[in-house]
Amino acid sequence: MKELKLHLGCGNDYRKGYVNCDMSKEVNPDKVVDLEKPLKMFKDNSVDEIVANHVLEHIQNFIPLIHEFHRICKKGAKIKIKVPFYSSWGQFNDPTHVRSFTPFTFGYFRKGNYSHEVSANKDMFDISKVKINYGVGASSKLNWLMNPIVNFHHALYCRFFAWILPSSELEFELIVIK
Repeated sequence: MKELKLHLGCGNDYRKGYVNCDMSKEVNPDKVVDLEKPLKMFKDNSVDEIVANHVLEHIQNFIPLIHEFHRICKKGAKIKIKVPFYSSWGQFNDPTHVRSFTPFTFGYFRKGNYSHEVSANKDMFDISKVKINYGVGASSKLNWLMNPIVNFHHALYCRFFAWILPSSELEFELIVIK
C-alpha cells in the first residue's frame, strides 16, 4: 500500500511523492486545504507523514489543527515542522504571524506538561527532534558556529540569551502515539 505523505502549506515548494496542500489555488496545489478547518478530506489513521514548513505560525486554530494531525496520522507517523523561533526578527516582521514557538511548545500535547490542556489525558506525540537554527538563508552560514551553542541547553538559552542572540528557526519532529 502506498504511503500517504502530506506537504501542508506547500506554496511554490512542490514536493514529489507528497500530496501538496495549500489554501491558495494560485500555487496549483494537489489539494486546496484550509488548515483553519477540520481536515475532513483525510480519513482517520491514513497519513504516514506530514511536512509543515513555516505555516503553523499563521494558524489561529492551532490546538484543533494539532488534534486533527493526531486524528489523521497513523501510529508512528512523522510530523516534520519548521517555524520561526520566538525571538526571531522575522517572527515580528510578518503581520500574518499569529503565534510564536519555543522549543517547548509541543510539550503542550504531552500528558502532565501543562495543567490546562484538557484533552491531554495521554501523550499524543513523542518529540524526537527539537533543533534551533541560528540562521536561515544567507545567515545560515553561521549555523556551524552558533547551532551548537543555542542547542546546548534549550531552557538556558531561552531564559537568558534568546533576546541577546536571537535565532531564526525551530525544527521539530513529532512521532504520533496512538
